[in-house]
Amino acid sequence: MGSKIQVTAGNVKIGGGAKVSVQSMLNIPSTDIEGSVRQAKELEEAGCEIIRAAIPNKDAVKLIPALKEAVSVPIVADIHFDYKLALEACAAGIDKIRINPGNIGDDRVKAVADACRQRGIPIRIGVNSGSLEKKILAKYGHPTPEALCDSALYHASLLEKFDFNDIVLSMKSSTVSTMIKAYELAAERCD
Repeated sequence: MGSKIQVTAGNVKIGGGAKVSVQSMLNIPSTDIEGSVRQAKELEEAGCEIIRAAIPNKDAVKLIPALKEAVSVPIVADIHFDYKLALEACAAGIDKIRINPGNIGDDRVKAVADACRQRGIPIRIGVNSGSLEKKILAKYGHPTPEALCDSALYHASLLEKFDFNDIVLSMKSSTVSTMIKAYELAAERCD
């Protein structure tokens, strides 16, 4: 395995030999800014180094500056389908975006990739064994390590097509050995 690309989210280095970072996600509704800020502070005090927050709608974007003011750890915007929320999160000062490019379409992927590139914001691709694409599941029959890896690299290719390379892969499975093997396969196939 050659050297791996390192990306920076806020003040935290990810990949490329950096130490593994502790990350958690807020579980307070994003509309409860006071509660979310309180939980983010508790997570930071407990040693959390990256905090992810769901940004399900335009109102939730208001949470980003509140979190950035309250804690010193990087904040990740968890975006599902609406690329406009990713663009607004970038403008609001987010440190990293979590999105699946395959869910939003080419023109929209380009817009997000361009906004993130201009601001030095990495993109985290989240792949979960419980929500793999039908085409990939049909190929492998069930969520195998190869299926997880193929899905993650497919989503990464959609960003790379627009010359975006500050990518973090996240592949999750409730079967630990499946998850580990998926990362081993990804490490063999990409940097």
